[in-house]
Amino acid sequence: MPHLPAGLASAPFADNPSLDFSDTPWWLHLVKALLVFVFLLVNTLIVIWFERRVIGRMQQRPGPNRTGPFGLLQTLADGVKLALKEDLTPKNADKIVFALAPVIAGAMAFVSFAIIPLGPTVSMFGHQTPLQLTDIPVAVLLVLAVAGVGVYGIVLAGWSSGSTYPLLGGLRSTAQVISYEIAMGLSLVAVFLYSGSMSTSQIVAAQKDLWYIIPAFFSFFVYVITMVGETNRLPFDLAEGEGELTGGFHTEYSSLKFAMFFLGEYVNMFTVAALATTMFLGGWQAPPGIAAINDGMFNEGWWGLLWFVIKLWLFMFFFVWLRGSLPRVRYDQFMRFGWKFLIPVTLAWVVVVAFIRGSQLGYFGDAALTLGNRQFPVFSIVFVVIVSLGALLAVWVWDNKKIEKDAARSAPAPEEIDPFAGGYPVPPLPGQRLKEPTMAISDRTDATDKEAARG
Repeated sequence: MPHLPAGLASAPFADNPSLDFSDTPWWLHLVKALLVFVFLLVNTLIVIWFERRVIGRMQQRPGPNRTGPFGLLQTLADGVKLALKEDLTPKNADKIVFALAPVIAGAMAFVSFAIIPLGPTVSMFGHQTPLQLTDIPVAVLLVLAVAGVGVYGIVLAGWSSGSTYPLLGGLRSTAQVISYEIAMGLSLVAVFLYSGSMSTSQIVAAQKDLWYIIPAFFSFFVYVITMVGETNRLPFDLAEGEGELTGGFHTEYSSLKFAMFFLGEYVNMFTVAALATTMFLGGWQAPPGIAAINDGMFNEGWWGLLWFVIKLWLFMFFFVWLRGSLPRVRYDQFMRFGWKFLIPVTLAWVVVVAFIRGSQLGYFGDAALTLGNRQFPVFSIVFVVIVSLGALLAVWVWDNKKIEKDAARSAPAPEEIDPFAGGYPVPPLPGQRLKEPTMAISDRTDATDKEAARG
């Protein structure tokens, strides 16, 4: 732009991706897209078998162990059986939307993985190319946007089925996903503040010395909760409450249409786990001890893909562990927890991180305290102390209120009660006596006057 200074116009912006795709021809982009697709499909087949085996061990039963060695082909056999089932469409369904909904839900699950860095720059077919399909300055926002589009698949599936239970399941799941996307987006703001970028490659590069799980520990805690709610997994699979809604929004689906929803759920698990790895666990970078070996040789080449997959599967085990350990929560409790706790507390956390980050960048003065050869801004220390005292005070007030509520709840019930004390009849508890209602003198006078007025 002619009105910009020459130096500013020629310098790259700070939040631009740090990767170089100049040596990546168009056909290599297609090859990498195919490899990402195959990577997700194979991992989905494995994780379904892994989930059934791990939960089987937790419940003291073998799990799938007949089809193939160690039951590894059981998932493939189930997929073939599912594809051969009859494809039913309800009579009252909107047939076009009914067929389009699972396509939206399944396709959107794959799109988000395009901006996830699986490793550093490697050599493929004689070209130096990053192990990432693409990257943009607002790559993380792309994931949130695609997740929002995926909600359309859920709500359209529930509406187009022409049935009551799928409609209720679609509405419930949509409200759940949208609510927890807000807290998920807020939890990632702290990472943006620390890295100064929304590009996934820049965020991974900024974690070379310190993974963001340490300074943004609360954001990681909130993100882990929201990613379970986002993927409709136990204990938050409230859209599929068997005792209330049977299968929820996909009750009327069968054959390959149901398989698309099933595939989309598991691919979404990998997507949110990959985003957590990228944002908080250093992405494809090796753990700190291993990364220091031989001048970082394990942070180069295809080694990054190994570390990325290991971190990814740690989250997969966490998903399975939750499913085998926790019962399903109540829907109103889940929504109250999201709107009344997670979102307000995460907003407060973003403010805290903004002040701490501003003090580290010198916006509140240069005064610093040196401890162990490291300098800490004085403003950050004072601010953290004030926030900690405020948090302790809030916990103390909340604890006192809880004690008062518990005391009122555990107070002994009166032996005699007036059933009309609250204006409407209340039945007595076991062991209580009813007080016979008595009419006051003024009430009797009023009643007599009314009778006299009637004549």
